[in-house]
Amino acid sequence: MKTNQPLTHKIVALGGGHGLGRVLSALSDHGESVTGIVATTDNGGSTGRIRACQGGIAWGDTRNCINQLITTPSIGSMMFEYRFKGNGELNGHNLGNLMLTALDNLSVRPLEAINTICELLKVETRIVPMSEHAADLVAISQDGQKIMGETCVDEQPHAPKRLYVEPPVPATREAIAAIADADLILLGPGSFLTSTMPPLLLSEIGTALGNAKGKIYFITNLVNEPGPAGEMSLETMLAWCERAMRGRKIDGVISETERELAGDYHQAISPLASPNHEWRHDRHALKVAIERILCCSE
Repeated sequence: MKTNQPLTHKIVALGGGHGLGRVLSALSDHGESVTGIVATTDNGGSTGRIRACQGGIAWGDTRNCINQLITTPSIGSMMFEYRFKGNGELNGHNLGNLMLTALDNLSVRPLEAINTICELLKVETRIVPMSEHAADLVAISQDGQKIMGETCVDEQPHAPKRLYVEPPVPATREAIAAIADADLILLGPGSFLTSTMPPLLLSEIGTALGNAKGKIYFITNLVNEPGPAGEMSLETMLAWCERAMRGRKIDGVISETERELAGDYHQAISPLASPNHEWRHDRHALKVAIERILCCSE
């Protein structure tokens, strides 16, 4: 299979942070055939400080995805990736977050800010926020407490009983259209509760995934995740996703090792770890595994 040509298939990947960025960068050769639908509920770090001051959606996961898609270093990319240091108010802020916030203020829609940055940095993969309206991730703990914000959810000692997004914001129409048009939809890898789940929790995205004609595959993490999601089994994670997708079954799992799973899941097994970091997916190996699924489904 020629891997240096754009795909005739359409791929959609959902998630946030490092995991989604890794998937998108693995498929970057295929340009606009690939769409990343990015979580916008982060409330930590530079992103959280900007949201507390300016409001709006969280830009950190989007910035992370764009960073991983930059293939040609430039002054623009160096600026976008720059993080301030020192003792002042700018300490810890990422300039990319500030640039996206500024462009959002100058644009009619947040998506326009993303498209402007992608054009400037020559990123061809389509990046779409899950929503263009500010919202936070909320969990209900095992003892019934309401836990607000991604950072607090990840600090909980146990997995929650329930997750939802508050307020119940609408999904981006481009995200819904991409899901409807996709031949393959990828969930994960990454922080399950705070990266993989948030896009699925939007009612319109859950319904669109439930009605999707394309195959849906879940990409597992390579090592056990720290935090409350680490105590969740793969079967439990799949069940959470399927419940959010209105009962639509996930078609398969992309993993390094075969798992004992109840249900008829296709397991795409192959070495995926980076030679230097066992917890990080190797871009080329991930690309090969995904393209093999597309070949087998033709």
